[in-house]
Amino acid sequence: MPIRRTALRLRCGKAYYTLRRYLLWAFGGIRFARRCGSGKLPYVCFSHATPLLRRLKGADMRLQRNKAVNLKLAVARLDGLLLRPGETFSYWRRIGKPSRRKGYLDGMVLFCGRVGHGVGGGLCQLSNLIFWMTLHTALTVTERYRHSYDVFPDENRTQPFGSGATCVYNYRDLMVRNDTPATFQLCLRVTDTALEGEWRCTSKPLYTYRVYEKDPCISREYWGGYVRSNRLCRTVYGPDGAPLRDETLCENHALMMYAPFLESGSRDSACRSEQERKARIISKG
Repeated sequence: MPIRRTALRLRCGKAYYTLRRYLLWAFGGIRFARRCGSGKLPYVCFSHATPLLRRLKGADMRLQRNKAVNLKLAVARLDGLLLRPGETFSYWRRIGKPSRRKGYLDGMVLFCGRVGHGVGGGLCQLSNLIFWMTLHTALTVTERYRHSYDVFPDENRTQPFGSGATCVYNYRDLMVRNDTPATFQLCLRVTDTALEGEWRCTSKPLYTYRVYEKDPCISREYWGGYVRSNRLCRTVYGPDGAPLRDETLCENHALMMYAPFLESGSRDSACRSEQERKARIISKG
């Protein structure tokens, strides 16, 4: 059941977690990545791109265009960042707090399942991209927060449900540690149509990865709503292309903000394959 908190409780909680994050950055003993490379490292580990503008039902396209501005400002802080052995990449520590003084505009934000707007809105698209790319490398994700609400149906979805990373300055962070002997480099750019990124490396990657979802499920809860769940897994392949092992990466549970179709006799749960589920999900209208 969704937890409802008062405005005072939300403000106090945000202040507490923000202060705790600043203390972690200053005294946590973490060696953060700081330097950017003057050129690109020779080997591409994984690359990906996502559409810059999405025509979502009821969404203000002005906020989508503002998001592009916000992404360009954030990308300028991250592009070329070197992640050396033993170092940790912190999404918010590197970007800093989005503000109007820095040029950030109002973009779309999701809060407690509601679509709104706020300064720096839309930066979750960047954290989603970095998280998805990292899952296809030997890097270690040390901190990531799943989205608590599944707001939009699966129309045009190209990645498994739950493959993103939500971000709220500064305490809902995305942190990635390099536990390998090689140096990695995060390369990003914003074009007219897409947000593009890649992880590059000083040595040719030995392994490749396939990320997939397992045990997808939509369950009806006692309070009348629906929760969507799955596990995100990956298969690791060796240099010869043979599968070496399967790994469970994380679990996802999100409150659905749209109504699924349920088969007759399946009112209490609707666990089905990815194709069946996608065929039965519609927008609430």
